[in-house]
Amino acid sequence: MNIGLFGGSFNPIHNGHVRLAKALLQEAGLDEVWFMVSPQNPFKQNQQLLDDDKRFRLVQIALKDEPHLKACDFEFNLPKPSYTWNTLQALQEAYTDDQFTILIGGDNWAAFDKWYRYEDILQRYPIVVYPREGSEIKVTGYEYPPTPNTQHPTPVPNIKIVKTPLINISSTQIRQRIQAGKSVRGLVPTGVAMVLEQEHLYR
Repeated sequence: MNIGLFGGSFNPIHNGHVRLAKALLQEAGLDEVWFMVSPQNPFKQNQQLLDDDKRFRLVQIALKDEPHLKACDFEFNLPKPSYTWNTLQALQEAYTDDQFTILIGGDNWAAFDKWYRYEDILQRYPIVVYPREGSEIKVTGYEYPPTPNTQHPTPVPNIKIVKTPLINISSTQIRQRIQAGKSVRGLVPTGVAMVLEQEHLYR
């Protein structure tokens, strides 16, 4: 299978995540999209996260009626912080018959050269880049391997840009609404809203 890896803290998951993953599934021609719940993002080490297991359970609840979208806790058992390269290597060993495609937003693509072993990722794995508000996606000006002083950069291999809807919901917005005592129904899946309310999460 061709599996898209949709990584994130999902702190918490919301309707925008689900809508985007469904669009990526179609636009990128994937068999499944795995929501790779990260225990610790290398670029957000100071962020206050809900417990790993609780965030993962909320993702499971959100995706229970989406047969091609899967909650994945694979990184929970890997060393922290979780780097994409390490995750890909471990996944390839565990799922030898599957192809993994990285799904990232334009903002992450703009900072891709800061990722751990980004050159190896570019060389070995397909990457699908989707638009994010305020982020311009540039691919032709990025090259692998880099050539000093070149005036004609080589197009990046294995990169596909897709058109997906711009999502106007954020996990930060959800947390802020909860802390202000406001409802998040309609912004998160119904089952997720129920758990957030019943367990007083993010209050």
